Amino acid sequence: MLVDIRDVKTRKDLRIFIGLPEHLHKGHRNWVPPIYMDDRAYFDRRKNPAFGYSDTKLILAYRHHRPVGRIMGIINLRYNEYRNERNARFGYLECPEDQESAHALLATVEDWARERGAEKLVGPMGFSDQDPEGFLIAGFEHPPTLATYYNFEFMPRLLEKEGFIKEVDYVVYKIDPHREIPDVYRKIPQRIARKKEFEVLEFRRRRDLKSYILPIFRLMNECFKDIYGYLPLNEKEMTDLAKRYLPLVDPRFIKIVRRRSDVVAFIIGIPNLAEGIRKAKGRLFPVGIFKILRAAKKARQLDLLLGGIKESYRGRGLDVAMGFRVIEAARKAGFESIDSHHELETNLKVRAEMERFGGEVYKRFRIYQKPLGPLSIQETREEP
Repeated sequence: MLVDIRDVKTRKDLRIFIGLPEHLHKGHRNWVPPIYMDDRAYFDRRKNPAFGYSDTKLILAYRHHRPVGRIMGIINLRYNEYRNERNARFGYLECPEDQESAHALLATVEDWARERGAEKLVGPMGFSDQDPEGFLIAGFEHPPTLATYYNFEFMPRLLEKEGFIKEVDYVVYKIDPHREIPDVYRKIPQRIARKKEFEVLEFRRRRDLKSYILPIFRLMNECFKDIYGYLPLNEKEMTDLAKRYLPLVDPRFIKIVRRRSDVVAFIIGIPNLAEGIRKAKGRLFPVGIFKILRAAKKARQLDLLLGGIKESYRGRGLDVAMGFRVIEAARKAGFESIDSHHELETNLKVRAEMERFGGEVYKRFRIYQKPLGPLSIQETREEP
């Protein structure tokens, strides 16, 4: 039976779209469900401002009247204008190991994007690089971190058979916090402290972080402006992102460098939440949030989420000073490893720092791309 492609039009359709991965990944050892409250807000046009500056298409695939796959098409108009591109994105692709289903989903998004003048389809990506991006292509034996894909091993193969090729790879490092730190790295934080030009701030309470949230995001905009896929956040998006993650962060693993009253560098870590979210089945209420917080206290991996240094202060050891403090905090908390989160494979400076701290690549993610030619005569001809 052919695959039946349907647009997501109703609330029931959207519930199926959001809930489908849980059925497809049943029994998948390392898969972790999303936090469903976040997903419902993310895919709600009334709550997610990104729909206001993007063309989108949400699609479900059916076989024998049962949903078997999904995909989202995105044309981020604000990003395309910012980067002077004409790209479309696909994201949230899920389907069984079935080339026909994958083809039907991807071809539908390709045609939709082509009709709107897109020159290339890239993905998996969301509206921004704060959303999950890149399919896992190596490191399937390891559990996922927050805001990353954990896909089946066959998904990259399905894409490649549809003509998709590599756009860019991300690498993820694992660092052993108990590994001996070279003496030169111990001396850098001491030298910075003696000079008293910079102050490394550490925290114990979430409420003490509130006044630094917007300065951190503004610095992130400045630091990330040239990074692949990044679109500067506006004030509303900064506030929404803070509301999303602040309840889950542990202040012990946030380090900020201040010069006078200006935030010039930051790093944010969070205990790995995978086991807690799995136990909560992605549902925060009525008791899921407590399961997540309880599991976070028992986590043995610290996940780095974000970090940046103001360009004019790079090369002055601020990264080492913050990294040293994070490693010390991880040791005290009993963590056995630190996950670096995504690093572009071409970001050689950051990769060198990870390797100086003893980091080794243990995961790899890939964003794919496929050029989109003009619609063919057959595709544009109306059905009789």
